[in-house]
Amino acid sequence: MDPALLDATLADLGQPGFRARQVWRWTATGAPGYGAMTDLPAALRATLAERVPFSTLALADEAHARDGTVKALFRTADGRPVEAVLMRYRDGRRSVCVSSQSGCPLTCTFCATGTMRFGRNLTAAEILDQVLHFRRIERVDHLVFMGMGEPGFNMPNLLAAAERLPDVGISHRRTTVSTVGWLPGIELLAASDLPLRLAFSLHAPDDALRSRIMPVNERYPLADVLAACHDYYERRRRRVFIEYVMLAGVNDRYAQAIALAELLDPRVFKVNLIPYNPTGAYDGSSRGAIAAFRAALEQHGLRATVRLTRGRDIDAACGQLAAKALAAAG
Repeated sequence: MDPALLDATLADLGQPGFRARQVWRWTATGAPGYGAMTDLPAALRATLAERVPFSTLALADEAHARDGTVKALFRTADGRPVEAVLMRYRDGRRSVCVSSQSGCPLTCTFCATGTMRFGRNLTAAEILDQVLHFRRIERVDHLVFMGMGEPGFNMPNLLAAAERLPDVGISHRRTTVSTVGWLPGIELLAASDLPLRLAFSLHAPDDALRSRIMPVNERYPLADVLAACHDYYERRRRRVFIEYVMLAGVNDRYAQAIALAELLDPRVFKVNLIPYNPTGAYDGSSRGAIAAFRAALEQHGLRATVRLTRGRDIDAACGQLAAKALAAAG
């Protein structure tokens, strides 16, 4: 749903201002289309269906995992691939992972999206329509910007989409923005009025290793990004999540856990250890290695959790479904 196009169309039709609010209320609460909006005149519903696409995205493929995870591949109006994931948890949480770009301009070596050609930033409407797709399936209450792309490159559109999330059922305090450490984006997020959470994808405790697996580190080294995270914490008084994907023999040794614990202030940071969903570049760390790494962090005062693995049987790592579709098309 493109709110700007909706507003312009309703104004062109001479409709009162409250019509846009009616349409958005229906859309945000899971209406399947204009036809369901029974408090709008039938003629207006038909006109809107012709002039304002109900979604800016077209569903191209959808995969369902045994654990309840749903991954959707969309196409934008100009044919760009976009991925989003719905994750269902036993405690009742329904979390969506959405994309901020089609493809990614960065080349993190462990990420399938990094092997794809960068398309463009997504509009606020295209970001929001990923969430609305899943809202039409069921209620959702958590969101993370951790799909395709680097959110920091597209922060204005991300924030514009995030403003509307509470209407969909996702509070700002249950919304997380995950960045590889793009400083301008972190600064914009810290300065915004929205109390969104920040996650920093760190993945290595030193600049040399991090630059090897994440070339963005050469532009924004660890010390600079961590300083920006501290500034975010001082403004918001909310801990920053550290995302750390566990790569066998690369970043999962005991000495690296100690280096990570020494690098991070436990008052500011909490670590999420992420079992690697293989994309071909690396092997994932064993359960034993992950447990030992976590124990070493906690012995040195740093709180750490291990993220539940979701959707492994449907290529739920970001970029995998789109990459397969592109390969098949080629």
